[in-house]
Amino acid sequence: MTHALVLNASFEPLHIVTWQRALQLLFQGKVEVIEESDHEVRTVRLTIKVPAVLRLLNYVPIARKREIVRFSRVNIFIRDQHTCQYCGDKFHRNHLTLDHVIPIVQGGKKNWENIVTACKPCNQTKGGRTPSQAGMQLIKKPKQPNWLPAANLHMGISRTPERWKVYLKVDNKSVLDGF
Repeated sequence: MTHALVLNASFEPLHIVTWQRALQLLFQGKVEVIEESDHEVRTVRLTIKVPAVLRLLNYVPIARKREIVRFSRVNIFIRDQHTCQYCGDKFHRNHLTLDHVIPIVQGGKKNWENIVTACKPCNQTKGGRTPSQAGMQLIKKPKQPNWLPAANLHMGISRTPERWKVYLKVDNKSVLDGF
């Protein structure tokens, strides 16, 4: 149906939630509705507009959260912007794999500095070799990002809801793409 943008009490974007979670936060008294969507939810006794933008009533400090970025498949795809780090083409996540730059059999670790996004053909070409052994080159050296993953969903500007743009400071490109 739709999603809602959650802002900190200071109006900083924090994350995006489903419309169900948005209503849950509202009924728990944790947020106020800043913008409503055009969608409605109806029960036998109640019709409510689905929130589009919510603001937390209590400030959540995010400075300490920025230090730790959870290592996950999704966050690696976000860090690499859904782009194969060998050929440079963008793909939907269903057509991407994770590649160990230095293979595990050669002492490679499972961490931010050794895992990159790769398309299936490039990953198969590279196989169990290092990029130099396979005659391939990385577009950029992998490193741990310094952003907060919960707020950094990959969305193109065409999919960023109009009601969110003022809070994301969007001009020609979605602020969510840049993290």
